[in-house]
Amino acid sequence: SPGRARHINASRRACLVARFGFIYAQERFDAETLLRTYISDVEMVQRIIYTAAVESFYAAKMAYWKFKIHVKEVLSLGHSGPESLEDTVLDYIVCHKDEYDVHASVKEVIRSMNINPKISFPPEIDFIVLSTLIQELCSLAFSMQTLIPPLDVAFGIDGELFNESKYYRSSDSDFTAAFVAYHVWPALVEDGVVIVKGEVVTRR
Repeated sequence: SPGRARHINASRRACLVARFGFIYAQERFDAETLLRTYISDVEMVQRIIYTAAVESFYAAKMAYWKFKIHVKEVLSLGHSGPESLEDTVLDYIVCHKDEYDVHASVKEVIRSMNINPKISFPPEIDFIVLSTLIQELCSLAFSMQTLIPPLDVAFGIDGELFNESKYYRSSDSDFTAAFVAYHVWPALVEDGVVIVKGEVVTRR
């Protein structure tokens, strides 16, 4: 049906936001447990997982825009309506998400993590141990790009002023500290407005 993706936007959005919450609550925890068998430094473990989440969203967004351009070029050749070309493209992507090469995005994320100066791994293992989490995040982030408006993770930097409308403090935080020492999980935003808070550690 014309504009189907737009018509079911609200229900898709609710499912994807719930999925983001589940990954935070369960799959992030599983990844943290796995990493702590290799790394004793809890801060480094949490930094690695946060970086994986942010890089996954970035890689998936880039892949989405490339995919969208390709689909638009193909569909424009025979498009005649009744819905707009933009809606036709969106409907196609929503119905054919399995054409997204998520494994290429996973490789891209791992490549980016390997050159990130803020995180490191013992030499005997590799970020590939996080492939399952990264794949889930990339798939989720790709689907979030098909929403109107799309959802994204908020940009965060070490040392930023703590914002309680954007983040929760981790239990091991200094609750009197005004600045973010590091990020545990990104906030989810829609048109610049936080809809799911992230998690940070604050310290003096």
